[in-house]
Amino acid sequence: MRLLAQADQQPWGRVDETGTVFVREESGERAVGQYPDGTPEEALAYFERKFVDLAGQVTLLEQRAKRGAPASDIAKAVASISANVEGANAVGDLAALKARLEKLGGAVSELTEQQSAETKAAIDAAVAERTQIVEEAEKLAAGDPAKTQWKQATATLDSLFARWQAHQHDAPRLPKAEANELWKRFRAARTTIEQHRKAFFAELDSAHKDVRSRKQALIDQAEALAGKGADGIPAYRKLLDEWKLAGRAGKKQDDALWARFKAAGDVLYSAKSEVDAVENEEFSENLAAKQALLEEAEPILSEKDRVKARAALTGIQRRWDEIGRVPREQVKSIEDRLRKVENHVRVLDEDHWKRDNPETKARAEGLAGQLEDAIAKLEATIAAATASGDAKAAAAASEELETKRTWLKAIGG
Repeated sequence: MRLLAQADQQPWGRVDETGTVFVREESGERAVGQYPDGTPEEALAYFERKFVDLAGQVTLLEQRAKRGAPASDIAKAVASISANVEGANAVGDLAALKARLEKLGGAVSELTEQQSAETKAAIDAAVAERTQIVEEAEKLAAGDPAKTQWKQATATLDSLFARWQAHQHDAPRLPKAEANELWKRFRAARTTIEQHRKAFFAELDSAHKDVRSRKQALIDQAEALAGKGADGIPAYRKLLDEWKLAGRAGKKQDDALWARFKAAGDVLYSAKSEVDAVENEEFSENLAAKQALLEEAEPILSEKDRVKARAALTGIQRRWDEIGRVPREQVKSIEDRLRKVENHVRVLDEDHWKRDNPETKARAEGLAGQLEDAIAKLEATIAAATASGDAKAAAAASEELETKRTWLKAIGG
């Protein structure tokens, strides 16, 4: 009887003599079940644990709502748990659980509105992101195929498609109509790009084929020059000019064709090298003779007498021509040395002509007379201006006088 009295004092329930457990509610007591094989404390504890389970479900649902779980899921859970709490065979403050569930139910509407706004914003952002992908593809499709870097363009298109797939997987689901329209635009851009790429490379292949034909013909002509040896080099150089204008035939093809064309030229230049080697040996004595002649010629550079310089140079030039050719690689160096001596003699001749040319002398003498008259007049003007105190006129005449004297001195007056 003592144990039963203690159990009967629990705030939310009691156990009677038959082992029936009651829960206390606002409307009164309600039997929730029996626990015949245990003590009253065990009986109450059993049904209190059922209440704790329900309370735990409510607490978990509250936490989910705070974390922003989908409002529809919260609403379904509130309805389900409310059905379990209503008339639950449990001992505890069931009214408080109902109040918490009602509060959750009220929060669902607010949560639904908030999540709807968030969802709309997320969808709008997703539409904008996917639209950006589409616009980048359309911009790529609108480019001039002839100016497009196709390797880079293909990589960019592949990257855009990968972004599209990732966006479909990770971003919020777009409204069907908008998603379909964006995909239609993206697919059209991708198709256009692919068509342009195929057309470009088809045209390029055709152009490469024409270039290969032209270069093959040039190779045939170059190889046919082999029998001419070094004499075929001028013709080969003309073919080389045509080769440069022929265009590109694709890197691999160009490399192979050029190797053949160059090999044909190497045959000619090899023959020329052999001829040059023979000539160089033959002309080496001529080189020594001309170098000795230069030692004789270069003292002319210090000669001031035009007649002596010209006579010495003329004899050297005659012997120079009689000696003959020198090795090719030495031609420029020795010719430059002789040219320096020739230029010196030419300058002596020109200076003599300028000084002794009758026409030049006559012009100079006439001009000198005019300048002397002008100088005399300016000197008289300066004297008169000075006497009258006209400093400005005297200064102007003095400046002009200085100019005339300079001219006179220049022509040797």
